[in-house]
Amino acid sequence: MELNVINKEGKETGRKVVLADEIFAIEPNDHAIYLDVKQYLANQRQGTHKAKERSEVAGSTRKLKKQKGTGGARAGALRSPVFVGGGRVFGPRPRNYSFKLNKKLKELARKSALSYKVKEGSIIVVEDFTFEAPKTKDYVAFKNNLKIAEGTRSLLVLPGVDKNIFLSARNLKKTQIISASQINTYEILKAKSLIIFESALKQIEGENA
Repeated sequence: MELNVINKEGKETGRKVVLADEIFAIEPNDHAIYLDVKQYLANQRQGTHKAKERSEVAGSTRKLKKQKGTGGARAGALRSPVFVGGGRVFGPRPRNYSFKLNKKLKELARKSALSYKVKEGSIIVVEDFTFEAPKTKDYVAFKNNLKIAEGTRSLLVLPGVDKNIFLSARNLKKTQIISASQINTYEILKAKSLIIFESALKQIEGENA
């Protein structure tokens, strides 16, 4: 499939790029996408949740009342889970939620996500550029030139780190900047408009070949 290369003013440059079919035109594998997104979100979890159990709650361990003859249930200690302020039964403990996936499966998931974006017509290839200084209004003007509606989630893929572009877009809602080496299935699917620098496209095709 061919796409026109657009400059930052939103005008066609007269050049076209050919998207590799083995990356942008495969039959999407939904289960691979599911596993990759599940892993990405799981890896974001800190897993630092903790509730105190009865052995960790502050309080006396003396027996509250005699065993028999009160007409009520037996009570052994104030820290019992049945009392207010007592320890929690089987509460959450710190744990690691991350898990591993095969490299080929993750590659298949990325290719599937990119293929979905091509089918949706959501990919825009942009000629490489930079800003002279970090200015949010310059990035807003760039998005307007590409006719990306306000409030639409967009992902800009750069060939590397560009501080001026990153700082220009940092304060904008639903705007994500990422380098080609860090592109992942979750961010691709999350974006409604996928903007790729011309040189970044070559990196994506090289890494996923």
